[in-house]
Amino acid sequence: MAIIKSFRGWRPRRDIAAQVASRPYDVLNSEEAKAEAAGNPFSFLHVVKPEIDLPDDVDHYAPIVYETGKANFDTMVAEGWMVQDEQECLYIYQQNMNGHIQAGILAAAAVEDYLTGVIKKHELTRPDKEVDRKTHVRVARMNAEPVFFSFPQVDELDLIINDTRKGVPEYDFTTEDGVGHTLWVIDDQSVIARVIELFDQEVPATYVADGHHRTAAAALVGEELKQENPDHTGEEDYNFFMAVHFPDNQLKIIDYNRLVTDLNGLSEEAFLLNVEQSFVVKKMEGQYKPEALHHFGLYMGGSWYQLIAKEGTFDDGDPIGVLDVTILSEQVLSPILNITDLRRDKRIDFVGGIRGLGELEKRVDSDEMAAAFALYPVSMQQLIDIADSGEIMPPKTTWFEPKLRSGLVVYRF
Repeated sequence: MAIIKSFRGWRPRRDIAAQVASRPYDVLNSEEAKAEAAGNPFSFLHVVKPEIDLPDDVDHYAPIVYETGKANFDTMVAEGWMVQDEQECLYIYQQNMNGHIQAGILAAAAVEDYLTGVIKKHELTRPDKEVDRKTHVRVARMNAEPVFFSFPQVDELDLIINDTRKGVPEYDFTTEDGVGHTLWVIDDQSVIARVIELFDQEVPATYVADGHHRTAAAALVGEELKQENPDHTGEEDYNFFMAVHFPDNQLKIIDYNRLVTDLNGLSEEAFLLNVEQSFVVKKMEGQYKPEALHHFGLYMGGSWYQLIAKEGTFDDGDPIGVLDVTILSEQVLSPILNITDLRRDKRIDFVGGIRGLGELEKRVDSDEMAAAFALYPVSMQQLIDIADSGEIMPPKTTWFEPKLRSGLVVYRF
């Protein structure tokens, strides 16, 4: 069963919370982060993307970068911009994106649960990104950004979340992308105890939705500090890391689409003939967004096509075989286009569905890409089935929106 705990979070003053809250480190490159934080000394990008405060030619993995992130946070504390809660709390973090509302419990998750498989993952991590995040955590001695978890919905936890949301929020603001962010503090120790108890009794597993590298990094640091501490008890702060736990029935996964640079020497007509071996192909009058599992959109040569996978090209009884990304790889990318390594092949690129079909058209019409494939989004149940089976999803399968803002609560140890 899942272990969570309350903690004394570091949080921004209410009057500057909206200015502190930033997008997470991995959705912006350094140039974009520098532009976004320009003129805003409160921005948490100074902590999670500290290279923006250093010369442009600095190595982003140099020790000075991580030390600058820590120093910037220390400055925020010294200036009174970030203040620690006087007692251990839990927090309810709600997001509202175009009327879709999701509210989760922000708490400290257990490193032990990650190591024993109670916290389940569905993606592989890259060692270089793990080391980067691990160094950031170790130098700064904090989880600056929460990871995005899900858990099987529990009625009583829903009631607690909803009761909390009836109170006055600590923060309530809308960011420039139109997403509403609201945070409530739970400081009633009896309520906190009941939430922790419910996770221990009713939640058999939690699932990493977004933030696999941050989760792995927190676990690695926790294990390192455990080995270095001869008096380790298991109760130390480094045995935990910060996560927002959302009920699985509230989350919405957005499609993650593919583009290819060329057709492997084939003409468009020959390519379509090959595709027709595994799909029913229909030319569409305008844009086509897949509306069901095993339906695909293909944009090529200024036209949209509907592709419906034929029987025998997928296995609905297999957690991986049922995925549309698997069908596309096994029926098109590998046999027709000779793209077999989605992690390393430079002939394929990935675009989150949040950018819309127009982004696919733009990149093909500019001749940067030869064709684009629009996919039907993976469901939460598919993600859970894969994580439960111990399998790993193909690269770039899930895209979660909205992203959690960084800097609203910080877990320091």
